[in-house]
Amino acid sequence: MRNNRAMHRIAVLALDDVVGLDLGTPAQVFGTARTGDLTPLYRVEVCTPGARPIRSTAGFQVVPDHGLELLDSANTVIVPGIHDGPPLTDGTLDASVAAALRAAHDRGARIMSICTGAFVLAAAGLLDGRRATTHWAYADRFRRFHPHVDLDPDVLFVDGGDVLTSAGVAAGIDLCLHVIRTDHGSAVANRSARRCVVPPWREGGQSQYIERPVPRTAETGTAATREWARQRLHEPVALRELAAHARMSVRTFTRHFRSETGLSPAQWLLQQRTEHARLLLETTDLTVDQIARHAGFGTTAALRQHFHSRVGVAPTAYRRTFRRTPEPVASRP
Repeated sequence: MRNNRAMHRIAVLALDDVVGLDLGTPAQVFGTARTGDLTPLYRVEVCTPGARPIRSTAGFQVVPDHGLELLDSANTVIVPGIHDGPPLTDGTLDASVAAALRAAHDRGARIMSICTGAFVLAAAGLLDGRRATTHWAYADRFRRFHPHVDLDPDVLFVDGGDVLTSAGVAAGIDLCLHVIRTDHGSAVANRSARRCVVPPWREGGQSQYIERPVPRTAETGTAATREWARQRLHEPVALRELAAHARMSVRTFTRHFRSETGLSPAQWLLQQRTEHARLLLETTDLTVDQIARHAGFGTTAALRQHFHSRVGVAPTAYRRTFRRTPEPVASRP
């Protein structure tokens, strides 16, 4: 977990046929991350091989200020998605680009990809033996090119610590906010989300966005029940209660719920409770035992187990990191 308040340098490595939105996402999202006194926390710069102009999929050229040498000093390297080129057509990558990415990783830089940028990381050999994700529409092709990567096309992003990957387009926003939250806490990430007018986190995974032959209708949705459950995180909420609130059978409710969120009701509740516990640890002086009850875990042991599983550290360690310079947050998002 990183909590370095000094300026963090981010290099965005753009290749030919870069996806326009993916290219702009890091500068927009990380550019909004600031301390309480509005000091910027990140500096985002763009580079290309040879510092040459490249094509984007949005009908404009990218004229960068830097070449691959930018990767030599960046704390984080982000590869946006591409819609054409060797990484997508045959699974290969220019040797100089691959070497620069591997060198950055070897010296300790955090490496990230947005959408089909995962093809670039995989071609550079940075994803072998790792869990990763990319846009669901490219999953079969990715598996053909890179069978040694544990691809999970159902999630919005995968945080592997030093290497992180995200699904298509808007999932890059989710990943950037996740990194800000990991680096500087939920208060900073939530402010960035508000400035970008996006949710601090989205529920479920990208399986909810995969094309289906029959569209869901509002009348059969579970959104109202999810909101009802959010207001009762401190209470034990059974599956039958959720189904009854939605006026569905348990089987029908579970099917609709998973279709809409990509998660089972139990997984979703655990996700919501963990995020609520995270915010309480950052923004209140409640004891861990009290937070366990407020977040609906019941016991401190259950909170510790699930929090460590999802966040990677114990609740007390998380609080020590993010309560050093506490900032008030009005309410749980």
